[in-house]
Amino acid sequence: MDRADIVHENFLRRVAAGDLPAGAAPSGPLSAAEAVSVYRAGCLSRALDRQSRAMQKAGQGFYTIGSSGHEGLAAVAAALRPTDMAFLHYRDAAFQIARAAQVPGQSIAWDMLLSFAASAEDPISGGRHKVLGSKALNIPPQTSTIASHLPKAVGAAYAIGAARRHAPEHKALPDDAIVYCSFGDASANHSTAQGAFNTASWTSYQSIPLPLLFVCEDNGIGISTKTPKGWIAATFRDRPGLKYFHCNGLDIYETFRVAQEAAHYVRARKKPAFLHLGTIRLYGHAGADVPTTYLSREEVEAEEANDPLLHSVRLLDQAGALDPAGALAIYEETNARVARISGEAVKRPRLKTASDVMASIIPPKRSCKPTNGPSAEARAAAFGGDMKAMDEPQIMSRLINWALTDLMLEHPEIVMMGEDVGRKGGVYGVTQKLTQRFGQDRMIDTLLDEQSILGLAIGMAQNGFVPMPEIQFLAYLHNAEDQIRGEAATLSFFSNGQYTNPMVLRIAGLGYQKGFGGHFHNDNSVAVIRDIPGVILACPSNGADAARMMRECVRLAREEQRVVVFLEPIALYPMRDLHAEKDGGWMCRYPERSEVIGFGEVGVHGNGTDLAIVTFGNGNYLSRQAERRLAKKGVKARVIDMRWLSPLPADALVEAVKGTKRILIVDETRRSGGLAEALMALFSERTDVPKARLTAEDSFIATGPAYAATMPSADSIFDAAMVLIGGTK
Repeated sequence: MDRADIVHENFLRRVAAGDLPAGAAPSGPLSAAEAVSVYRAGCLSRALDRQSRAMQKAGQGFYTIGSSGHEGLAAVAAALRPTDMAFLHYRDAAFQIARAAQVPGQSIAWDMLLSFAASAEDPISGGRHKVLGSKALNIPPQTSTIASHLPKAVGAAYAIGAARRHAPEHKALPDDAIVYCSFGDASANHSTAQGAFNTASWTSYQSIPLPLLFVCEDNGIGISTKTPKGWIAATFRDRPGLKYFHCNGLDIYETFRVAQEAAHYVRARKKPAFLHLGTIRLYGHAGADVPTTYLSREEVEAEEANDPLLHSVRLLDQAGALDPAGALAIYEETNARVARISGEAVKRPRLKTASDVMASIIPPKRSCKPTNGPSAEARAAAFGGDMKAMDEPQIMSRLINWALTDLMLEHPEIVMMGEDVGRKGGVYGVTQKLTQRFGQDRMIDTLLDEQSILGLAIGMAQNGFVPMPEIQFLAYLHNAEDQIRGEAATLSFFSNGQYTNPMVLRIAGLGYQKGFGGHFHNDNSVAVIRDIPGVILACPSNGADAARMMRECVRLAREEQRVVVFLEPIALYPMRDLHAEKDGGWMCRYPERSEVIGFGEVGVHGNGTDLAIVTFGNGNYLSRQAERRLAKKGVKARVIDMRWLSPLPADALVEAVKGTKRILIVDETRRSGGLAEALMALFSERTDVPKARLTAEDSFIATGPAYAATMPSADSIFDAAMVLIGGTK
């Protein structure tokens, strides 16, 4: 017999017999009407769990994680305001149901059953996943993540104080809001969670406002692995800057009282708190998981005997709010209503085509107030002595700095964050003077944790800011790539475009950096970024392009709500010369502020028809050197700078190679998983000219004299070109 059916039958029998579990008497400020409402939410959560299992057995529902045993979260929701953004644990259906009771016009049972049925009419995900979430209820959707939502909860809480000081145009949260973030006891051990707790404590320790309520739902087990008794309390009771609260989640009166105290502390003090809520888990972990395969029957039955709904029936009766007969009637009526509604929900249309599924990967555009740019006086005050240098050719790092200055002057909602971006101005000086120009509120020096940097950006974007986080080196992104893959890039997809977290993520990367750091400071792999649907990857090769492309990237984030990665080639930051020492051939003047390189626009140098060299980043610089040598051999070539690495500007690239007799792809990323694979496929499918590729080896990068040995060089590009055209080296 299904454990859900056993728990159900036990409830009916025990309530009818008055056989209710013992516990403390009801106490605290929960009114009779509120208590009954919390109980109703718990009953609906339980009924939806049972119905989802029935739907799955009938082939009308799909993978689901239930909330049974966690019904006490309804009392937590009752203690908060619906304007408090909530990032929910996947077992928090009762929380969402209780919050729906606080907001008029909600049809919560119908909405959640549409989600269970994967209906295209599901109001949160549009049938893409069974998720909790609701725009009307201020609950961004979460899938079955393992703590990956905690860093962005920290960021959203930080954004409330930041928006009080500098309100962005699209501010979403009121000044007195708090951010709620819940998770399980097993997830609390994840490195992502630990980083978020540490960041919250680190921020609070410095008296920086952070109105954030963490709630750990401790049911004592993670799938089949038990949490050691006392572990959560022992590890969180005395953390600096993080106030600890505890309550018995089986007691809705105690839970409401303690949650109210914790929320008041967070709201009044603007400091984070940790609410440790004891609960149980019924039916096993998820789907068809059977708890008796890893727990003894005695253990499973002991948990079931401690059913929180049975505790609620006892508490309501003792408080004089509702007698057991009334409680049983609510329970039975709720089950009948859910079964009836379910019969209609499974008939609603589902997604059918790839285009249907993919429709929400790209966020909707949003209306932004037009900007005329800063006044001449404001620019002069910000740039100071740099104004005089703008008429002279400059290196890439300086032009990026000036572009960032102009963009931050024009768009006050832009905020930058990262390791050393502020006072130091970044490892390579790219963000020098920006703190003096814009202050620490907009140039945030973070702790050394890439997950927290990206979480801060994601959270701030959800309160109307346009974040520009920096990851110090490309290899460091791998410490936190799931914040982009599993959080930033999926939010629009799983919310049907209702929630977005636009940003421009700046990363210093690629190879050719002489004698510094080896692999971790010279990483030439971008596969992890290109693999993420919806993410834009831009890579300039010179300073003027960098400025023009940065302007477009900010527009894409600000107006089109895109997640954009701006990859800055480290070795080209200081590059001055192209062909000979002191020729200044790679320096550029700062382009006029109206000059922009549009998304997908490629660069073409030369109009030769013998050979097209398709490349990007350092490859463009080296190919220009090789092109000069080829010209001396009578080879007429053109060099095509891709600029936009993902999604590939396919049409523009095909157009750029038209009329050429051969195509050489020069790719500084690795042969396996690099850009050349996609480019070879593109040109094979859409052209019939001979083609070849020159790539980096499948290797990490060395420090010392061999720093560039595994990657293309001007010499190897020249040699590959001569082989392709049938000439001699």
